[in-house]
Amino acid sequence: MTGELTLRVITPDHIVLDTTASSIQAPGVDGLLGILPRHAPMVASLDIGLLTFRSGGKQEAIFVSGGFLEVRDNTVRVVSEAGERPEEIDQERAESAEKRARERLEQGRSLHSAEIDLLRAELSLKRASKRQQAKSYSSSLV
Repeated sequence: MTGELTLRVITPDHIVLDTTASSIQAPGVDGLLGILPRHAPMVASLDIGLLTFRSGGKQEAIFVSGGFLEVRDNTVRVVSEAGERPEEIDQERAESAEKRARERLEQGRSLHSAEIDLLRAELSLKRASKRQQAKSYSSSLV
């Protein structure tokens, strides 16, 4: 199995994914990280986004909400607050979360109010947008 990596995505609740992959791309805070078999050991911080991987000849994606990634001995461990497969993502819920976040941002900018935490709203918007991207990414591969 020299041409494959073990990929595990772990959240506080459960193991979201435990599979093998021939390549992995993860959303690092400083840019996209590409990982192939026999990659040097490393630890990296992750951003909110799509973790994509090639498994069994298919390209797949999973939503991750930040966290960190560790590469060691052909095993990639991703620890994240949330990890969702595209089929687990509720499109309507993601769209309403995006709408609420946009409204909070607009309201906060127009009122210059300290009541609305703009950073939280921006992160909420990013999570909702990336969830929708994961859902559509999966649909585009079918």
